[in-house]
Amino acid sequence: MSALSSQTASNGSTSMAPTFLLVSMPGLSVVPSWWTIPLIILYLLSALGNGTILWIIAMEPTLHRPMYFFLFLLSVSDVGLATALMPTLLGLALANVQVVSASACLFQMFFVHVFSVMESSVLLTMALDRALAICRPLHSPALLTNGFISKISLAIAFRCLGLHLPLPFLLTHMPYCLPQVLTHSYCLHPDVTRLACPGAWVAVYSLFVVLSAMGLDPLLIFLSYGVIGKVLQGLGSYEERWKAGQTCAAHLSAVLLFYVPMILLALIDHLRLPVPQPAHTLLSYIHFLLPPLLNPILYSVKMKEIRERILKRLQPMTVGCAQ
Repeated sequence: MSALSSQTASNGSTSMAPTFLLVSMPGLSVVPSWWTIPLIILYLLSALGNGTILWIIAMEPTLHRPMYFFLFLLSVSDVGLATALMPTLLGLALANVQVVSASACLFQMFFVHVFSVMESSVLLTMALDRALAICRPLHSPALLTNGFISKISLAIAFRCLGLHLPLPFLLTHMPYCLPQVLTHSYCLHPDVTRLACPGAWVAVYSLFVVLSAMGLDPLLIFLSYGVIGKVLQGLGSYEERWKAGQTCAAHLSAVLLFYVPMILLALIDHLRLPVPQPAHTLLSYIHFLLPPLLNPILYSVKMKEIRERILKRLQPMTVGCAQ
């Protein structure tokens, strides 16, 4: 902390210090190795589950369709997000390493937010795909051509990189008035931005980045499901409504899993609710680490074609091992 404060200029502001200080889960910092094994197991299960989804979709020609291509992108974002978080989490878990260099912090921040926005963008695209398939089933195949899907993929990539590429450079040259102590176990740009001196315009850009993705996307997703719900009410039989609704079950579960913790965190921070720090930190872990773990399970259980293709691919291996 003295190294951080020593850089403060006479006017109370300072350039970015060479290090940031991370915050571990309260209570676990005393015995950091206590949660190393669960953390490693969680990451390996996430990588295995998403890797299986990626492998099945890539290997099965029958799954080379828009819905499964978007699921492929969702798994890529899940693996990327979990991988981007692991360096600082494992450092805290293995040796309670709370100090991280500014360059490493900005590097992690960039990839965490790129994959977060990618996941949000893919969830929005999947919602629009489901709305189109249910509301306009005859027009959906003609609209979702390979060329159109390629354009969507480029738009997602441009959105992720375009929004977040300027942030590391802007934050590097931002004047800081507070010690560089973060409130999470990883680097996030709203967390870094709050350390800026009052009036720093990069805070406005940071807010724009958050609202343009994490604020707009859930709104559009829930509007899409409002349209889907209205169409389902107009279907004749209960069986038709159930069948159409089941195609959205896995996606709606993934949406709730990703956005509900995020919205709760935003409300806690914005309204300054008196939530204990361990609960706040745990909610942050749930938001970032649970979707990569549970999304492959949700889609394997809820989507019959994915489940059948996985079992079909695993059956020869099981027979070979038995012999």
